[in-house]
Amino acid sequence: MKNILIINGGQRFEHSGGLFNNTVAAATSDFLHRAGGYAVQTTTIGEGYDADEEVRKFVWADIIIYHTPIWWFQLPYGFKQYLDEVFTAGHQKGIYRSDGRSMDNPAINYGTGGMLHGRQYMLTTSWNAPATAFTLPGEFFLEKSVDEGPLFGFHRMNAFTGMTPLESFHFHDVEKNADVPRDMAHYRRHLESVFAGVAAESREKLCA
Repeated sequence: MKNILIINGGQRFEHSGGLFNNTVAAATSDFLHRAGGYAVQTTTIGEGYDADEEVRKFVWADIIIYHTPIWWFQLPYGFKQYLDEVFTAGHQKGIYRSDGRSMDNPAINYGTGGMLHGRQYMLTTSWNAPATAFTLPGEFFLEKSVDEGPLFGFHRMNAFTGMTPLESFHFHDVEKNADVPRDMAHYRRHLESVFAGVAAESREKLCA
């Protein structure tokens, strides 16, 4: 059985109520329970959390699933605070032991001190920006994908802990062109594909 931690980074602020990310997190949990073979825990950051307990959840989990809106091209401040507090609390307690370097040769091996090797993570984000803003020549994100552009640092943060990525999923144009049934159908197909791969990888390890 795989242990899955779902982190809902939705946040209430001004015109944002966090409702879309609640829908995505609930759909993820429902998918995993229906699929069977997964133990699921969920953290909804906006409801409060204990940093040490969150560290224990990270160490428990085989897969972390992050759900977050994007505000001004970055994580919402509440989600960033969560990561700062939880990862700091996880120093020498299961998330990372050091930055990986030694005093003998501090120029190399930065980012190799993580303690979450063998774990995986999946990122979902929601954007007002349309998908074409990332792909068309001359458009705003200069043909850089979400993962290679605005969220590059987020992925390196997870690499610092030792985790490896599953394929991301990004919801676009959620304010001006929302179609929640359509988007959730696309997302369910994404989950089916990703977790079919997870199951196949687990079978290969059992047979090795």
